Amino acid sequence: MPRYEYRCPICDETFELRRSMADSDEPASCSQGHVGARRLLSVFASVGTAASSPAGSAPVPSGPCGGSCACYPN
Repeated sequence: MPRYEYRCPICDETFELRRSMADSDEPASCSQGHVGARRLLSVFASVGTAASSPAGSAPVPSGPCGGSCACYPN
C-alpha cells in the first residue's frame, strides 16, 4: 500500500499515512485529532551522472529522456 504525505491546516503538522490509491485524496486526521488534513504533492528527484557503458558495448545515447526509454531501443 502506498504512503502519502498530509498537512494539517490547523496545527500545520506534516505526517504520512499508508492508504489505498482510491482513498489517497480523502481528508485525514493529524495526531492531535484535527480533521481535514490534505494530501501534499510528492516530488521525486534523481540527481547524478550517466553510468559508463560496460567494456565492449555501444555507448547509451543520452537525450531528453535519459536514454532508457522507447526513444533509444537497445
